[in-house]
Amino acid sequence: MRVGIVAQKGNSRAAFLAEQIRETLPEEVTIRLDDATAERVDGEGYPVDEMDACDLVVSIGGDGTFLFAARGAGPTPILGVNLGEVGFLNGVAPDDAVETVEAVVAGYRETDTIPSREVPRLRATGEDDSDWSVHPALNEIVVQGPQRGHGQGLDYEVRVDGRVFTTGHGDGVLVSTPTGSTAYNLSEGGPLVHPDADSLVITEMCAAESMPPLVMDGDAEIVIRAEGAEFGYVSADSTRKRFEMPESVTVRPAEEPTRIAEPSSDFFRALGKLD
Repeated sequence: MRVGIVAQKGNSRAAFLAEQIRETLPEEVTIRLDDATAERVDGEGYPVDEMDACDLVVSIGGDGTFLFAARGAGPTPILGVNLGEVGFLNGVAPDDAVETVEAVVAGYRETDTIPSREVPRLRATGEDDSDWSVHPALNEIVVQGPQRGHGQGLDYEVRVDGRVFTTGHGDGVLVSTPTGSTAYNLSEGGPLVHPDADSLVITEMCAAESMPPLVMDGDAEIVIRAEGAEFGYVSADSTRKRFEMPESVTVRPAEEPTRIAEPSSDFFRALGKLD
């Protein structure tokens, strides 16, 4: 069995837990530490983008670390150890981390399976001659103007399955998964969505005149036509790429979901930690 470990960069507690897990697991288990963590604990490092070669990925940190790990994990189940404040993605407390990973590894070696739940990701693509690309997003895809603020946004038209939903001018347009509804979407006035709901959310960002956020079927195709500025940005979670306007950005579900290993986080308990 191969276990990848991605620990929050610059967090000594995360590095300590990574080292504990590495020392505790049986010798027959191959451990792959991310490059930054390997430097701290004197081990061999691997790029996060190669964590999909593992059978289990352990993320140690906050939700941001989990999103970072998910970029490279692909279909591999991710077990999140929560060192953050809220923990919508990380279901394991630090004090339980070593014991929980041991149990998951033992279960896999006995049954060749890891209990997990699937959560959708979003993929954004441009027109045929576009020269940008972003990785699939677990939380959200954002299309926005050169910068936020009055007079710095973009003009947009949003179509859902070929039908016009809204047009207007604003800072941008955000398309969120249920997982991402508690993140950027929430700060922009979007609704909370239970993680088990098969849905997507469209939220306009600081629009001059806007429709209420729209919750739609999880298989919907959203096309955002952006113009009215020289350039804009497409963001997938925290990674963004520049594009030249006009541009049409198509957002649809990615073929591969993210798999969150059990025990996963308690949605309602995490809600209680929101400010």
